[in-house]
Amino acid sequence: MVVLTGCQAVGGVDIDKAMANSTSMKSGESKQSMHINIEPDTQLATSEALEMIKRINSISLNIDHAKMKDNKTASIKGSLSIEGTKLPFHLSMDKSGMIIDVDGAQKPLYISLDELGEAETLLPINRGEMEQKLQELSPKVLSFAMKHLSNPKNISVTPVQEAVNGETLSLSKLHIEISGEELLAMVKPFLTSISKDEQGLKQLISDLYDVLYPVYETFSGMESIEDDQLADAVPSTKEEAVTEMYSMIKEGLDSILVDYDQELNTLLTDTPELKTVFGPETKLKMDFFLDNKLDIRKQNMSLKVAVPASEDLPVRAVTISADSELWNVGGAVTVDAVNASHGVLEMVEGEVTPGQVLRNFDSNSVVYQLLKNEMKITNKSVFLYPDDDTYGAVTIKNTTFVPLRYLSEQLDAEVKWTKGSKQIVVIDDITGDEIVLTVGSPKATIAGQEVMMVESAYVGKNGKTYVPLRFMAESLGATVEKEQDTGWIFIDRP
Repeated sequence: MVVLTGCQAVGGVDIDKAMANSTSMKSGESKQSMHINIEPDTQLATSEALEMIKRINSISLNIDHAKMKDNKTASIKGSLSIEGTKLPFHLSMDKSGMIIDVDGAQKPLYISLDELGEAETLLPINRGEMEQKLQELSPKVLSFAMKHLSNPKNISVTPVQEAVNGETLSLSKLHIEISGEELLAMVKPFLTSISKDEQGLKQLISDLYDVLYPVYETFSGMESIEDDQLADAVPSTKEEAVTEMYSMIKEGLDSILVDYDQELNTLLTDTPELKTVFGPETKLKMDFFLDNKLDIRKQNMSLKVAVPASEDLPVRAVTISADSELWNVGGAVTVDAVNASHGVLEMVEGEVTPGQVLRNFDSNSVVYQLLKNEMKITNKSVFLYPDDDTYGAVTIKNTTFVPLRYLSEQLDAEVKWTKGSKQIVVIDDITGDEIVLTVGSPKATIAGQEVMMVESAYVGKNGKTYVPLRFMAESLGATVEKEQDTGWIFIDRP
């Protein structure tokens, strides 16, 4: 076995090139799984904490089939398991958006990527060109880092026969183990090596400059930005920028390294918990199975982080495990698009209400129960202050009134009013029930059932329609409490 520390060659395998290959976008197909395991301190953990840890440990993510055509076109079929219950999902994406179909949904969820790209309109940067440059930069950054990382003590390469997607392949198994102690010990040599690599560091800065300078040019060309605001901060030429940035980084690294050992000892003394985190019990284990093109075809990873247990955090260790298989690397791939022929629920921030999301799922489905009972997406709190002329409450004849539209919309309800009519319809976001009331009348209906309000709704001098607070809040599933000392009114919907 050949081990050459520094150039990262192990057993004839160029680790630097293999890691750089993993950052490049290639078409391909894969399957993956991930699991987390928390080891509790049974002496410190309460029964509630142990139950929560047990629940977290039951969570696992399985991707049965992922397909990537390019960096904008892909699909994933898999499932999320919690306490033995499996939640299947199907996701597909293209350059315009992402569609997610989850078990129990009437319509798949749609997230527009165009919405995320609106900044491109405000700031005229060629996003496609920027993404391309960042993709090209990634392997350069990783290659630079690998160049300066010393090989861990436990590293080896052996030829193996491994099954990938049912096919037996001849691969090179790269095995790496690093303890917390060793990881911490690798930091100083890593920084020292970088500080001595003037040519490599300047080249990396130059590559970063090529990516970021177009952004600067765009900003400096905008009418709202004064030229001298940026001109004084950015050197006039690339060469000057690289030289200046290199000097700053070099000075910073040298400053850190001068007192590195002393500062590290002080840190470990002041924060003894770090001795556990970066101790021998913390371990990173990785197996990469490489083909003759140095493409990763299979990998297994396990990261165990030792934790100093306490009453606040009764945990001894957290372990994350993941494995994957990759095939058809660089080949022709056709993604499995989610069927959206019956429409989608567009997840536009600020426009989709909790009720709309819940009504899209079967009330007996796992997702519905998760959203409502665990994530509590229907929870809403509204605060009213009597002295607020715009949104405050008004008390008349011992009855507290509130602007109808304001309270209704705060609780995600829809308000309908026909011009020229005194009748107002409020649609409960969660139940879909209609609350119908008439200005000047104490009569109202909730889901078709007639009720009497303590007082009639009225139109104030400011043109707003006011309605009895408690009636409106409770009709929309909320509770009302008033703080006597301050007059604040708290409205909460579970």
